[in-house]
Amino acid sequence: MPCPVASHGAAASAPAVAAGCPVYDVDLYGTDVLRNPYPHYRALRDLGAAVWLPQNQLYAIARFDDVRAALRNPAVFSSAAGVAANDAVNAMSCGTTLASDAPLHDRLRAIIAAPLMPRALEDVKPQIRAEARRLVEDLVGRGSFDAVTDLAQHLPLTIVSELVGLEDYGRGSMLRWAAATFNVLGTMNERGSAAMADVQEMRSYLGGAAIRDRLRPDSWGERIFQAADRGEVEPERCPVLMRDYLGPSLDTTIFATANLILLFGRHPDQWDLVRGDPALIPNAINEALRLESPIRGFTRVVAADAVVGDVTLPAGSRAVLLYASANRDERKWADAETFDVRRRASDHLGFGNGTHMCAGLHLARLEMAALLEVLVEKVARFTIGEPVLALNNVLRGLKSLPVRIEV
Repeated sequence: MPCPVASHGAAASAPAVAAGCPVYDVDLYGTDVLRNPYPHYRALRDLGAAVWLPQNQLYAIARFDDVRAALRNPAVFSSAAGVAANDAVNAMSCGTTLASDAPLHDRLRAIIAAPLMPRALEDVKPQIRAEARRLVEDLVGRGSFDAVTDLAQHLPLTIVSELVGLEDYGRGSMLRWAAATFNVLGTMNERGSAAMADVQEMRSYLGGAAIRDRLRPDSWGERIFQAADRGEVEPERCPVLMRDYLGPSLDTTIFATANLILLFGRHPDQWDLVRGDPALIPNAINEALRLESPIRGFTRVVAADAVVGDVTLPAGSRAVLLYASANRDERKWADAETFDVRRRASDHLGFGNGTHMCAGLHLARLEMAALLEVLVEKVARFTIGEPVLALNNVLRGLKSLPVRIEV
């Protein structure tokens, strides 16, 4: 069955802009915007509930209430035609967990989400906490480290690769594949085009005939194939479901963890609050995900005419739902650009919302909390060096962050 991809972009004829819709003539995926997106998000929010982006041929929805409403209305804001900002990737991703609606989405998600539910994670919680303690004690002993490569990457790479059951080659390629997976979900600019080779390599590896033999017995990857044996999913979908464990379980958690250290380094008073009351750790995690959202946003096809604010988006158009902008919306959050660990920000959209809410959110929270629980015991102050941004079309996070600690 062909994927119902809605054509848009430079190769398509320019659509008529919805009546009364404001226009913002900036490339949302351009390098300058990626380096400092927040003034652009504010400009979009100030312009209106929906704004036309002529350079991307997309409507942008940037306010909290409107983004959340769209995420909760998959019948109108559909994922079945893909969630990228380019037609090529939307066509090739059709029928994946990310690029599907109910009932297919629900059936696929039930399989990949089973080991990620809180009760299932109870079995791995001691392992995660023990590894977090070992790691933090080692880094504290060194006195200085990189918050990305030494701290944030460790748990996702060691824990997730073991749980998914990948062999050494797959484990060594996971970060590269994950970054590429998100890069191609933007436009086919230089970053998106360059990432296609890594995406094809990942698809070839996970789709190879020998992949099941390479998986550790009873791993999450092996359980996908067991579900196929039981007739719960078509065998040809197994490699697709394997991919769902890579990107969402890696870069988003890595970026969120490094952002926590960046924020605590910049706001030592907030670290003092958490050290004085470790019960604030869940608040701190939510606040970091709100203020520095790892995922900028995904697109949706408007399946039927949709009223957003005072603009009617026409059926067949495509809109980008900007989670990162919604999470800084002044209409929702007081002092929206302030990092405040006492804020109750559990309804942030950093993990999305609705039927496509991130399946790995409980694992991500567990990994981040395990690290912070040991850090509050061991570290009095973070002194941070110059952060290096990891440029990605759809993700925002750090490539490097030098840190010196005081104990």
